[in-house]
Amino acid sequence: MNEIWGPENPAIVWHWLIAVYLFLAGLSSGAMITALSVEWMNPQKKAPWDAFERAGVLIAPLSIILGLGLLIFDLTKPLNFYQLLITYNLSSVMSLGVLLLLFYTPLSAIYAIMRYRGTLERSFVGGLIRAFSGILDWLESHSLWFGRLVFALAGGVGVYTGFLLSAVQTFPLYNSPILPILFLASGLSSGIAACICVGLLFFEKEVSQSTTKYLLTMDLRVIPIESLLIFALFVGLYFQGGEKAIAAVTALSLGTWAWVFWVGVIGFSVVIPSVIALTALKNHAYKVNFILLNAFSIMIGVFALRMYILYAGQLHLGVF
Repeated sequence: MNEIWGPENPAIVWHWLIAVYLFLAGLSSGAMITALSVEWMNPQKKAPWDAFERAGVLIAPLSIILGLGLLIFDLTKPLNFYQLLITYNLSSVMSLGVLLLLFYTPLSAIYAIMRYRGTLERSFVGGLIRAFSGILDWLESHSLWFGRLVFALAGGVGVYTGFLLSAVQTFPLYNSPILPILFLASGLSSGIAACICVGLLFFEKEVSQSTTKYLLTMDLRVIPIESLLIFALFVGLYFQGGEKAIAAVTALSLGTWAWVFWVGVIGFSVVIPSVIALTALKNHAYKVNFILLNAFSIMIGVFALRMYILYAGQLHLGVF
């Protein structure tokens, strides 16, 4: 078990909490991109909002706040995390990521408040929401541009999760320009899946069958792109030769994490969704149970990808 979880393994520097953070950050990015894409499909650009738009703007801030909370908890001195907010090194990927998250996190929360404003005004925080009604009115009048800004920041967060690893020179498996794009694509896939799950389970009355089919189609297009990126990642590492080639081969063929890749990543995020799409959801038929199964399978696969890259990258260093 030490190969996976054990703190006694000296090869493991970043543990599972980091993988959860990477998953939640990608989930937030993908959910916000999905929500805004669905919102911009609405010709009136006003309430009532589609179930998946409501789901996405709710998932995005909650998941990134939870992820950052876990990241702070994982710090050696969590009470000193504020120093990351006041000290910047623009040549550091981590510092640029902190700056990106410093803008994205509150703005995604504000966007969610705008879309749940009516509900919030009737709750115990109604007075606080009304106190900022002027600002919210102004943002609402410029919601298209505000949405575009949040969309761009969400995309940046999705890419950043991959850059955070690819900037680490110590581990050969991380050193690929494909990794940021792969994390963006897989984050989008998990975001679409999460929006579908939350929308169908909690906002059933606002569910649009046409939007459901649109998101299923969108996710089915992301899956082959994600598969191609995974293929390109390992082929690229292999043809670079040396320690990168050895790391790529051993990561795919040896140990527990090879099984995680083939069963968890390929099985859950590629094979199962493809089989469901070609059988139960053929022609994007509206079958709720199979849609939910498809979505949960994709999210498991994306989380497995984060775990696999994080752990296999640290364990397979290109030496026998």
